[in-house]
Amino acid sequence: MLTEQARHGAGLSLAALVTLGAFLANVMLGTTDIAWSTLPASFTHYDPTQVAHIVLRTERFPRAVIATLVGSSLAVAGALMQTLTRNPLASPGLLGINAGAMFFVVVAVSLLPLHSPADYVWAALLGALVAALLVVALSRGPLGEFAPLRVILAGVAVTAMFVSLSQGLLIVDQQSFQSVLYWLAGSVSGRELSLVAPLLPLFGLALVLCGLLVKHANALMLGDDMVAGLGLRAGTIKLLLGLAVILLAGASVALAGMIGFIGLIVPHMARGLFGVDHRWLLPSSALLGASLLLLADVLSRFVMPPQEVPVGVITALIGTPWFIYLARRQQVSS
Repeated sequence: MLTEQARHGAGLSLAALVTLGAFLANVMLGTTDIAWSTLPASFTHYDPTQVAHIVLRTERFPRAVIATLVGSSLAVAGALMQTLTRNPLASPGLLGINAGAMFFVVVAVSLLPLHSPADYVWAALLGALVAALLVVALSRGPLGEFAPLRVILAGVAVTAMFVSLSQGLLIVDQQSFQSVLYWLAGSVSGRELSLVAPLLPLFGLALVLCGLLVKHANALMLGDDMVAGLGLRAGTIKLLLGLAVILLAGASVALAGMIGFIGLIVPHMARGLFGVDHRWLLPSSALLGASLLLLADVLSRFVMPPQEVPVGVITALIGTPWFIYLARRQQVSS
């Protein structure tokens, strides 16, 4: 009889294989047919005169790397958000963090002389921070407590505000609208690996925070009183975990735009397979989130060939029924 640790270890290994398969599918499948034997040759003996080599090296491989990074980051951010708020419907998209990052990027493009994708990083991170602070301020009760419904309502209000402001700016500045339209819909297409370089320290810092605070996150699920009884500071733990969420969500939005529902549905899948222990929840969420976004990106290439649908549209189509199901189940349980 396998122990729980052995079962979860085997499950993570299987999830890693699924992620690897999704990565290869993302690299190889598309409207341009490429033989599998071309993949290793495009890296070991790159020939810039061959179309297949160019497609693999400059388009599909960077696209798969970015989809893996963004999908895993959004899923982990969603898992942490649900732990922090003790709300199964929480996610960076629903709580205004993505919308705040989007608004600040639109401001940078429309009103400031910031047009490089590398400049979007800092604007998105600042927007994510401002949105998170607004949600915290609006959702606190008279005694400083947080109610799950109040958190969701605050997130919806902040999201609506930032989306409306973004739309207003883009309507006024039609040129900026055209330049960020595909980004607003959420896409990993057309990105270069050079865009990932300035974000790696941010993703690395978030990874370190998650690793150091994984046991503290488990304690946080027991309630603030229990955390205090264990000699821990609940406020400090929430602040550091919130910082990890902002880094992961803000950097992901800066890199790929508005991709929703990954942070909502993937943590529920991970809990169903691996339980609530964050030692297994966070890595499994990362692997499942990467797999889901990689496969959604593959699907986006074949919905309306030869044109591609932004992957954010595909994740919305997948995630909306899940959200309705989760909301109804939450309503019944309450």
